[in-house]
Amino acid sequence: MMLFLFFICLSCLPFSSSANRNDKPIIGVLAQEPSSPKPNQTSLIAASYVKFLESAGARVVPVMINQTPEQYKTLFDSINGILFPGGSASIYSSGYQRAAKIFYELALEANSRGDYFPVWGTCLGFEQLAYLTSGKSILSRTNTSGVSLPLHFTEEAKDSRLFKGFPAELMEDLASQPLTENSHKWSLAVSTYNANENLRSFYKVLSTNTDGNIEFVSTMEAYDYPIYGTQWHPEKNAFEWTRPYIPHSPSAVKTTFYMADFIVSEARKNSHKFESDADENKALIYNYSPVYTGPNSVFEQIYYF
Repeated sequence: MMLFLFFICLSCLPFSSSANRNDKPIIGVLAQEPSSPKPNQTSLIAASYVKFLESAGARVVPVMINQTPEQYKTLFDSINGILFPGGSASIYSSGYQRAAKIFYELALEANSRGDYFPVWGTCLGFEQLAYLTSGKSILSRTNTSGVSLPLHFTEEAKDSRLFKGFPAELMEDLASQPLTENSHKWSLAVSTYNANENLRSFYKVLSTNTDGNIEFVSTMEAYDYPIYGTQWHPEKNAFEWTRPYIPHSPSAVKTTFYMADFIVSEARKNSHKFESDADENKALIYNYSPVYTGPNSVFEQIYYF
């Protein structure tokens, strides 16, 4: 009952006018190479990212790696946003990186001509965005693998697109409680961000964190594009249970759903659609079944392709 009432509350959040709003948003989630490929398991998506988006009213299409630019362009024109998930793929040379670069460039071009297309990066996806925007290998090694942290909000956060719709109480909890799970070995140091003109002019920093030695950017959003990144994992609080450092408090779970609601609300502003219902149905992740991997993985379930 409490979760039901929470969704009712989220439905009261402001969106764009119903005349321009897409109430059937479809968001792509980028697949990536597994660390140990097997027959019929050459790419994967953690199911928590799918549940994350579905919980806020979106449907999901897996974006397969190693497709042609033409295939990616067709898919781009059919979906309403894309999420680059966390993982272990290379952000410099991999099927994940090549697909992310194509979608990033397509999104820049589309948004520049008024075709609103959101891009979200989580953890590895955040790092991928930093590399794509800077054009350089700029990450620093940090001791941040398996720890939950409170966010150190910047002055930019309160007026940001991302956080301005969050309840004041939740923002206070995010700033004072360890509600954001970090599983990364590489980070974008604040000093590096400040020294890189490409990053500094493109993204505003909404929050930072530190491992005790290096202060790093933990949340950012682009100034002029609907492009967002979190070095932390908003999806894990509600949907991953295999690690003791993942927070599951009421405020932690609310964080998951407010973040999901924001991403999906951005996708609702896009009007792309598939050429036919048959094409749409064929592309949806409903055509695949997740595998339970909880006892042997950091993920409870994984979609393999």
